[in-house]
Amino acid sequence: MHRLPQKAAALILCAVLALTVTLGVMPTARAAGDRVYIIPDSDKRQLTAAELWNYDYETLGYILNEIFARHGYNFIPGEKYEYYFSLMPWYTPNANPNNHDACYTQLSKVEWNNESLVKDVRAQMRAMKTTNPKGQNIWKIIDISAFANNVVDPLNGFRYVELEAGQKLAVYSAPSTGAYRANNGKAAVSTNGQVYALGYDNGNLLMMYYAGSAGYVVRVGYVMGNSIKGRKPTLPSLTWERMWTTTSQTCGFTDDPSASSTPLATIPAGSNVLYLSTFYNNKGVWDYVEYQIGGKTARGFVQHGYLTETFGDEDDIGGDNG
Repeated sequence: MHRLPQKAAALILCAVLALTVTLGVMPTARAAGDRVYIIPDSDKRQLTAAELWNYDYETLGYILNEIFARHGYNFIPGEKYEYYFSLMPWYTPNANPNNHDACYTQLSKVEWNNESLVKDVRAQMRAMKTTNPKGQNIWKIIDISAFANNVVDPLNGFRYVELEAGQKLAVYSAPSTGAYRANNGKAAVSTNGQVYALGYDNGNLLMMYYAGSAGYVVRVGYVMGNSIKGRKPTLPSLTWERMWTTTSQTCGFTDDPSASSTPLATIPAGSNVLYLSTFYNNKGVWDYVEYQIGGKTARGFVQHGYLTETFGDEDDIGGDNG
C-alpha cells in the first residue's frame, strides 16, 4: 500500500525535498518516434553489416557501447558515453567497477558477435576515410534534450519498464474499459516511448507515460492486461485503502501530477471521493482518489490537503485509556 500516515503530513514536504536527491527523473519523449535504445534488440538478434551502414561513424560508437551499457558497463566519468547513457532510464552502472568481472562475462554470444561486427564496419569506414555522413546520426534518432531537460519526474513506486515495441494501447483512468478515458476518449500510450509502471489492478497495468504532442503532458492510467502483446513486466498486485471522504475545498482533479497538472475536472467542495492512496514526487504530495466524470468512474490526483481527514488515526493503537 502507498498510504502515508496523516500525522506525518507536516513532515512530508521536507521529506520530498530530501528525496529529490535520490529519486530519478522521468525522461520525456517529445516525438512519438523517440526510442530509448538506438537498436532495441541488439542483445537478441544478429545484426548485419548492411544495416549498420545505415548509421554514421559516430552513431556506431554509441551502438557499440549500448551493448555494454545494457549490462551496467562503467564508462569513464565525464566523457560522452558516460553522459549519454546516464540519461537513459534503463541504465544502471554496476556497483563493481571492474568491467571485466561485472560486464564482459554477462554478454551473450549474439552480443559479442554484434560487438565484433560494429567494430569491423567502423574499421571499414576508417579505411575508406569516410564518416558515412549520409547515415543516420544519433542526435536525430534520439532527442537527447528531451532527456537532459529533466522536465518530468515519476511518482514514488513507479519504475521504468520495457514493453514490446510497436504497440499503441488504449489507456483508461480506472481499471475498466467502461471507465473515463482522457484526451476526448482517445488516451493511448505508445510502447515506442518511455513507460513507467507501478503494478497490476485486477490484471490491468497502472502506468505513467508521456502523452503530449504540444507542451508536456504525462498521464497516469490503466492499460488492460489482455491488450499488451509480448512479455509483461513483473510487478506486484496493487492494494488500495478505499476509504470514502469529502473534499474540504474546491480542487482540481488531474491524471498528470508530474508535468502540466491540467485538470480532467474540478471537484467542488464537499464532494464525495474514494481515497485510494498517497503519492509524492518532486512537485509535491498527491492524494490518489476515485471520482465520477460524466457518469463514468475516473481515478486521478488532487493535491494533498484538499481532503477531509476521515482516515482514522494510526497512533491510536492502545485503545481508549480515558
